[in-house]
Amino acid sequence: MTHLRSVDKPESEERKFVFKESSCIFRRNRALGYVSNQVPAVTRYVQRRRDTLLITCIGRSFQVYTANHFRLLHVSGLHPDEITALATDRLHTYTASNKCIFAWRAGKHIRHVYRGHQKDVHLLLPFGSNLIAIDRQNVLKVWNISTEDVYLEVPFRPEEFQITAVTHPPTYINKIVIGSQQGQLKILNIKKNSVVCTLSHHDSRITCIEPSPALDVVAVGHGDGTIILLNLKFDEVLMTFQQDWGQVTKLSFRTDGPPILVSACSNGYMAFWNLEERKLAGQVQAHEESVTTAICLPSEPVVFTTSPDNSMKMFVFDMPDGGARQLRIREGHTKPPFCIRYHGSSGVSILSSGEDSTMRVFSTISESLNKSMGRATYNPKATKKKNRFEHDKFRMPPILEFTSDTAREKEWDNIAAIHAGIIQTTTWSFGKNRMGEHRLVPKQFQNSNRTNFQSETTCIVLTHCGNFVIVGYSTGDVERFNIQSGFYRASYGSPGHKMAVRGLASDNLNQTVISGCSEGLLKFWSFKGKVDKPLAILRLADGIALIRQHRESSMLAIGLETFKIFVVDMHTRVIVRKFVGHTAKLNDLTFSPDSRWLITAAMDSTIKVWDIPSSYMVDHFRVEAPCVSLSMSPNGDFLATAHVGLLGIYLWANKTLFNQVSLRSIDPLEPAPYVGLPTNVCDAMELEDGMKELEIDEEDESNLGELVDTKYETPTQLSEELITLSGLAASRWQNLLDLELIKQRNKPKAPPKAPKQAPFFLPTVSGLELRFDVQTGQKEEESRIRKASTLNNLTAFGQLLEDTADTLDFAPAVSHLTQLGPSMVDFEIKSLHPEAGGTLLAMLQFLKLVKFMFGTNLNFELAQSYLSVFLRSHGLGLTESPDLVKELRSVSQVQQEAWQRVEEKLIYGTGVVAALRNFAH
Repeated sequence: MTHLRSVDKPESEERKFVFKESSCIFRRNRALGYVSNQVPAVTRYVQRRRDTLLITCIGRSFQVYTANHFRLLHVSGLHPDEITALATDRLHTYTASNKCIFAWRAGKHIRHVYRGHQKDVHLLLPFGSNLIAIDRQNVLKVWNISTEDVYLEVPFRPEEFQITAVTHPPTYINKIVIGSQQGQLKILNIKKNSVVCTLSHHDSRITCIEPSPALDVVAVGHGDGTIILLNLKFDEVLMTFQQDWGQVTKLSFRTDGPPILVSACSNGYMAFWNLEERKLAGQVQAHEESVTTAICLPSEPVVFTTSPDNSMKMFVFDMPDGGARQLRIREGHTKPPFCIRYHGSSGVSILSSGEDSTMRVFSTISESLNKSMGRATYNPKATKKKNRFEHDKFRMPPILEFTSDTAREKEWDNIAAIHAGIIQTTTWSFGKNRMGEHRLVPKQFQNSNRTNFQSETTCIVLTHCGNFVIVGYSTGDVERFNIQSGFYRASYGSPGHKMAVRGLASDNLNQTVISGCSEGLLKFWSFKGKVDKPLAILRLADGIALIRQHRESSMLAIGLETFKIFVVDMHTRVIVRKFVGHTAKLNDLTFSPDSRWLITAAMDSTIKVWDIPSSYMVDHFRVEAPCVSLSMSPNGDFLATAHVGLLGIYLWANKTLFNQVSLRSIDPLEPAPYVGLPTNVCDAMELEDGMKELEIDEEDESNLGELVDTKYETPTQLSEELITLSGLAASRWQNLLDLELIKQRNKPKAPPKAPKQAPFFLPTVSGLELRFDVQTGQKEEESRIRKASTLNNLTAFGQLLEDTADTLDFAPAVSHLTQLGPSMVDFEIKSLHPEAGGTLLAMLQFLKLVKFMFGTNLNFELAQSYLSVFLRSHGLGLTESPDLVKELRSVSQVQQEAWQRVEEKLIYGTGVVAALRNFAH
């Protein structure tokens, strides 16, 4: 697959574009619908999970599934180029890409990188503490896995021995078996760097070698379909099978009891050979294309397969005759999709149809929710009786366009689709997840009346009520059918147009039908009543190519054959906007849910966003392959696109929902910046970053024990860049702002009465810690008149503030203030004014203390409350001192910067929570 790099573009042309991660509005999110490709998959059993992991390649990354339910666990980071080989052992997953080999731990983090091959590596074999790799230059290298050094390098002459397969037979210490293009086998001792022996029993190319459960025996598959079971110890051919369908692509032995050899073929078939009776025990067509993977799981009666047809399957051997049936499947489109549309108001399901004549549903939440409605066929009953791959004569042409609605989803079919080159319109049911029984054909096109065999369906629309479907034809006819019964209901005009109908629309109340033709005529028809003549006709300058509507706002987007776009009001029947900017055929148009934006895609590989109220283009970007279909989520959070020659559906996130984006007018003729397509990884991980990360794998049980005994202490501040709250009770700082009101409400109605005999108690100092006031009881020996040492009467907090003028250490003052209650905090702050016994220096140092708290990002809510009390108490007095005013401006700037960081995080978090809530609904 080439869905992650440019196609058909020379390097010099690509350099002209400005590469960006995203456009002004849309950012790459992820790709849907990719399962496997031509690279054989591998399996790995995890003891702690008690499950087998299935690892498939999807281009520049690989996916890890569980064998139990085919649940997707995770997707690897991006490789520098396409993956050419996969292998796995107990600890690592090995991938070859761009002449390098990467060792991944837990499928997510890179542990080792092996560089040194001159050509792409196409074969990998983990071998104890070593890794054997064979490149296209026919060089075999043995790598030390832990040190990343080359232990052995053995070049072979391609004309004598071109390596095509490699394996390690059990109990063969330091020895591997390699197969060649010439049909020879060699047993190589990698420790002594010597060839033990050379075996030759067939001249055809060796495609695969598989060790059997029996010692010294291997199965060898050849390009002409020959399968040889060979005893390596005695160089003896035990038995030979002939697979007549084509070359053998994979071999595997069942280890759960029955002596069965599974062989895969290049035409999609699998054969099961009984080794005791030496005959064919059964066969099954597993895939549409070549079966590149066929692995029998250890001690289980199942076989796992993958294919370049973008599917992976699990077959179980439980048939009465010992054959296999399909148990699980995970698949995507086998050929590129042509039309994609969001279905429903939740925005979590995407309907897709394509060149493979199938209708599929892709979920934006979980891949396990994807489903297939099946392939369009002329005779569903005959298809059910036969194998799903044996009904090519009943297969219908590709689905070019479809329409759907959720109004009558539970009652009857709610999807209608048109096909390339035929007159029939098919119906589908989203609720029943299958193709419907109706084939909508007008009377004049039925076999008994048909004279024009070149006519075909061109456009379609489903009414908002879900009862009727309106179909346009290349002959100019516009017909209405009841989708529940499939009966013909009405024809608009006789015919409605002289040229081919290119677009249809209907309003929410089923009062008006709009049709447009390639002649440039836009006709408005009465939905019921007199349908022989149009209500109004709007003549456009050029032929109409396609029509898309936004029912809630009654707006029509009309794409013309001259690449212009008109927006028409359905009620006033007036052109309200004209957009010019595309330079090639228009492929699709879609409105945003609020009808503010019109998003267009064309064959010039650009996607443009037009702001309808201002009539300006506000965003555009260029992609590597032209977009053939696009659809905006009903929630407005994602844009889904399908592209020429690519099997997946690509999601783009709307940045305006999560960040404040400033949009400006852009010249439509300005070159669009190049933006790469989304990948299967939401946040693509760079290889260098992966080298720095460490994570414990599932099987590092020795390290897990050490972590359990380690006690983790939460640090005071996770990061200096983050805003950290104090953690105090809300009453400790929220009541400061309304302390006077609280005192008024709590004021007793009558004065308190003294108790008759007050119990003896020791006076205490206010604060969280219990401390006795021992100075109160001390008697003054010299005189009852206290001699003031200074002219002020500073409190303990005021004295700490004045001390900070010399030490610049605000931590003791902050610690003292946080220990006090709301009333004491209010008293201490009010006592800072000279009229209350404080000093201007104490007030100045208090402002510096608040600035210190904002600068450290600690106790953020306390700093805000203390500053509010200070300004409320001394607001007018601050203007009398220039030093205080200057410091107050500095505090204001620091406070504004701190609040801006908090506000950005809050807005982002609110947007994420809203998106997750929409997904949950």
